[in-house]
Amino acid sequence: MTLKTVPGVAAVGPLTTNAAGTVGIINVIPTTSPQDTKTAALIDTIRNTYIPAATVTSHTQIFVGGLTAIFVDFARVLTSKLPLFVGVIVLLGCLLLMVAFRSVLIPLVAAVMNLLAVGASFGLVVAVFQWGWGASLLKAGTGPVESFLPIIMIAILFGLSMDYQVFLVSRMHEEYLKTNDNEEAIIRGQANTGRVITAAALVMICVFLSFAIGGERIIAEFGIGLGGAVLIDAFVIRTVLVPSLMHFVGKANWWIPRWLDRIVPHVAVDVTE
Repeated sequence: MTLKTVPGVAAVGPLTTNAAGTVGIINVIPTTSPQDTKTAALIDTIRNTYIPAATVTSHTQIFVGGLTAIFVDFARVLTSKLPLFVGVIVLLGCLLLMVAFRSVLIPLVAAVMNLLAVGASFGLVVAVFQWGWGASLLKAGTGPVESFLPIIMIAILFGLSMDYQVFLVSRMHEEYLKTNDNEEAIIRGQANTGRVITAAALVMICVFLSFAIGGERIIAEFGIGLGGAVLIDAFVIRTVLVPSLMHFVGKANWWIPRWLDRIVPHVAVDVTE
């Protein structure tokens, strides 16, 4: 078997070596684009089939490098670490909210809602930049989404979502401590913070969406993803879903086991409007 006969290979360049003749480079040009999944499959075929067959009777070391192979490997490393990354962020966020609000349910609801906002933003990015829905308006073209985009977006979105959650629920918590009435606390808390949250969100939406009109595909992906996520988070999740769910649950929102209450340190959250 030679590289020229491998399916998916368009051309193979001549062998070039260093002055000592100890290192050689062969340029392989695939028939598909660097972002195509078939190109990644070709890299795997060369690594797993061609190289072992070529080195079975020799001690020569052969590696597959280049920008395309680096990006493929980088994407796989990020994908493998993504569950751990999300798990750590969710766990830390839940612990902080549990300490702040002396509750078990509120941190869990916040974690689910944050993941919902992140998932919605990823869906929006895929629809626009991978499926091409409205991509012509941005002049960004269509193709696979960059592998590092989810990591950065998750970190930013969890920070913004947690900020909105703390601002909203802390006001509700203050009212609940005064009245011991869950319904009244939610109504007052949302009334006092709703306009501030939506106003702050509008500023962030305008800033993020401005990234999408610059003509740079990667910047536009961040702009559409972050802007859409803030829009969904502020106008749907924090002002509709979270209060509705807290109304439905009732006083269980503020429940925490006694043994856990003794362990968790007491921290006061002071929100200045």
